[in-house]
Amino acid sequence: MTPSPVSSTPILRTVLVWAGIVTGGLALVGGVVGYLVAGTDGLWSALLGVLVAAAFLGITVASILIANRWFGDPLYVPIFFGIVLGGWILKFVVFLVLLLVLRGQPWVEPMVFFLALVASVLASLAVDVLVLLRMRMPHVSDISLPTDPDEGDRTDRPAEGRNGAGPAESGASQV
Repeated sequence: MTPSPVSSTPILRTVLVWAGIVTGGLALVGGVVGYLVAGTDGLWSALLGVLVAAAFLGITVASILIANRWFGDPLYVPIFFGIVLGGWILKFVVFLVLLLVLRGQPWVEPMVFFLALVASVLASLAVDVLVLLRMRMPHVSDISLPTDPDEGDRTDRPAEGRNGAGPAESGASQV
């Protein structure tokens, strides 16, 4: 597989890896705390809260990574936004379905579910911040510069014969 020319791809892949590791840790801690607080229902509620947060936050990153595969295509921008917005619509539909399905379920402990969800979102935001702070990415990226500075549309070159900037007035004697 050839490396992606989009400079955000390594950052997003790192975010996915670290978010997966943090999600596993949160699932373990949340499951234990949920079990201690509310028994088996608390365990399942905490695991569900962590899983929902991980899925929703992972969909956005995954959709950007998938959309970046079309970089360089003339239709890259519409494809990119179509995929990313499609991911957001998918998250919205899944969220509504989850609310309808989970509403009133006897095995869901609402407070454990809520706290696990909030902890997962905060941990994911912390991962995003840490990865972005530690990654080295140029301020200007994904462009190609000309290889020869004398080629192209240079405007900083003085015109010969205008305002004394030509070679005749450079101090060289003419024979």
